[in-house]
Amino acid sequence: MDENKQNMSRREFLRRLGIGAGSAMALMALEPVNVFAQDKKKAKANRMTYRVQHGSGEQISLLGFGMMRLPNNQEEVDQLVDYAIEHGVNYFDTAPMYMGGQSEVLTGNSLSRFPRNKFFIATKMSNQNRRQWSYDDSKRMYEQSLERLKVDYIDYYLLHGIGGGMDSLKGRFLDNGILDFLLKEREAGRIKHLGFSYHGDVRDFDWLLDHNDEYHWDFCQIQMNFLDWRHASMRGGRRSDADAEYLYNKAEKLGVQCVVMEPLRGGAFGRMAQELTDELKAVHPDDSTARWAFRWVGSYPNILTTLSGMNRMDHLEENVKTFSPLEVCTEAENKLLAEIADKMAGFPTIPCTACAYCMPCPYGVDIPANFSYYNEAVTSHLLPLPEKTAADFAERKQQFTEGFQKALPDQSKWAYACQDCEECLSKCPQQIRIPNQMARIVETMRGK
Repeated sequence: MDENKQNMSRREFLRRLGIGAGSAMALMALEPVNVFAQDKKKAKANRMTYRVQHGSGEQISLLGFGMMRLPNNQEEVDQLVDYAIEHGVNYFDTAPMYMGGQSEVLTGNSLSRFPRNKFFIATKMSNQNRRQWSYDDSKRMYEQSLERLKVDYIDYYLLHGIGGGMDSLKGRFLDNGILDFLLKEREAGRIKHLGFSYHGDVRDFDWLLDHNDEYHWDFCQIQMNFLDWRHASMRGGRRSDADAEYLYNKAEKLGVQCVVMEPLRGGAFGRMAQELTDELKAVHPDDSTARWAFRWVGSYPNILTTLSGMNRMDHLEENVKTFSPLEVCTEAENKLLAEIADKMAGFPTIPCTACAYCMPCPYGVDIPANFSYYNEAVTSHLLPLPEKTAADFAERKQQFTEGFQKALPDQSKWAYACQDCEECLSKCPQQIRIPNQMARIVETMRGK
């Protein structure tokens, strides 16, 4: 194909997607696989799609391996990591708080079997607990990560979970001097790229990016998917939350690349209402909703990598196939996903992504499991229950209760056990008023 025609077709795609010229440069650099090549015969089959890290020129796999929920078995982890690396995945994301620290241990053991230039490790300063805010405790957490991961430098290091408000931001990273320490570690080369992950209060996000001239962020990690693109701002009931569209556009404008978390909205896209799934199947009968979601995220050029927690081989294989190479969404497909997102936003589900940061509950409530079943009942149209006078009220209430008993056989973990202690509130990245939602579930089970 004539090169000028190929470039014109790319520009036309960018124009329709509403992407600026600066982003276009990022799209042109998708080597070794250019997912925007019009002649598909030129795209190398079964080759992972990569993005280029702006500062270093590193080739980062567009599919990143999230190590938060690994099998607690080294042999199984090794099998997953071996397959991932063999098929081009080279970005592995973990944190000290994942699996009580075991994630870093398992990840370090597994990756240490490979040459250091075969992978990029991302881990975090997970000092959310106020008892860990001191300089010494935070520094010890960083040094412990190096030991657990068996490396002498960390490729991508993040301030973990900013968004708890400016008091938290100052206490965790600024006033204690730990951010100054991390900046010096980057200068020394023990941190290659420094960034942050965002949840919650957008004022924290804005403050860090507004000070980019001082800190020179290499990347930021945001929650981005086709639902949160324009339907996230009130998911936690707080006006200070922001849609992913705002987060992405602000980062792109400043030249800060994005790492994406929750591309599948905590598995919510796999449990969509059947009529919405049918709309996608009508277009691509063989494609899963996960493939649709990954393709949508990967179509944005300022995305460095897209994290997926893959603790099963079948999920890993499917995701690798989706990104090898990535097929960008068409204008019609983007429109369809936007329409589906509008419809999903109308469902009264609880915006839980099953990250389990809220756990353990001191009273034994399995918070994610309660929310998961409740949301399943909503998307299957079992909920909300009709008026008590309705002919099918008793039948649907019984069906809801029986489903709960099947989903959570141990009734000590039900919402009834919630004591409204609020210990979970500060831990929830989605800013969910968890005790209020537990009361909502209890009222539904009682038929109120």
